[in-house]
Amino acid sequence: MELKDKIIVITGAASGIGKAMALRFAAEGAKKIICADLNLAGAQATADEIDGIAAEVNVGREEDIIALIDRVEGEVGPIDLFCSNAGIMAKGGTEVSNDDWQRIWDINVMAHVYAARHLVPLMKRRGGGYLLNTASAAGLLNQVGSAPYGVTKHAAVGLAEWLALTHGDDGIKVSVLCPQAVRSEMTRGHEDGVASIDGMLEPEPVADACVETIRNETFLVLPHPEVLGYMRKKTENYDRWIGGMKKLNRAYNAKD
Repeated sequence: MELKDKIIVITGAASGIGKAMALRFAAEGAKKIICADLNLAGAQATADEIDGIAAEVNVGREEDIIALIDRVEGEVGPIDLFCSNAGIMAKGGTEVSNDDWQRIWDINVMAHVYAARHLVPLMKRRGGGYLLNTASAAGLLNQVGSAPYGVTKHAAVGLAEWLALTHGDDGIKVSVLCPQAVRSEMTRGHEDGVASIDGMLEPEPVADACVETIRNETFLVLPHPEVLGYMRKKTENYDRWIGGMKKLNRAYNAKD
């Protein structure tokens, strides 16, 4: 899909990957970009740079997603591309509180569910559309030091796969973004974390990778090409891969 003249919604658009997407998609000639974020001032700042529209949205609340979709469809036009990009991190393992598990689940997984639940029927009726869901390389591999992040990002990838195989014949394209470390508010203060083992990307190359993937209508967006090799090693010999991840876990736990 070409982005020229398209109506695009981006969540998490106040900074980081979301902001970079908004600027890059505008450069591609998008008709209108709706910049959604819990941080309304940040969303407005992004929107002001591209003559877009800002919206205050808590993606973990289904009613906010419904209101966003209804507003855009009613006031701007049919949504061609919905980028469900907002996400959060929670460090720790099974000891993380139920409240924190639920919060990260709502934002990293259910936000994608809510968007698809209310947008897919509209897209089906008009013959198609595009969903770009931000997950993480952690959704393909895992996340040393954060069970909630690794688990929810796996779920995000699984949902994207299900949407692609279930609604592909309805004309709906699905891509899932799976980078390693990207410079953003989430990674601020963690520049030497395990996810940056292959380097920390600026958001702009990630947005470039999204444009290429959307243009080619392929499923995986891998701004860090090394991730594909890690996936292959995982499937070739799961036990050996687990062994390697245990070494990584020991190395990064020793830093704490």
